[in-house]
Amino acid sequence: MSDIDTLKAEIKKLSTQATQAKMDLHDLSEELPVNWETIPQVAERCHALHARLAEARAKLKAAGG
Repeated sequence: MSDIDTLKAEIKKLSTQATQAKMDLHDLSEELPVNWETIPQVAERCHALHARLAEARAKLKAAGG
């Protein structure tokens, strides 16, 4: 598999994970004040996944994909 194909597969996986993290954050916000203690962990996971996704997309763009 080429580097571009590997990046595309990674982006697809990260996109799915980032979307799920976004939904988890959304669900948490709708249930507040229940589980308010988990806001930092859920938000950090969402932030980290979206940062990784943005980085992978930038690598793909730089690779010409």
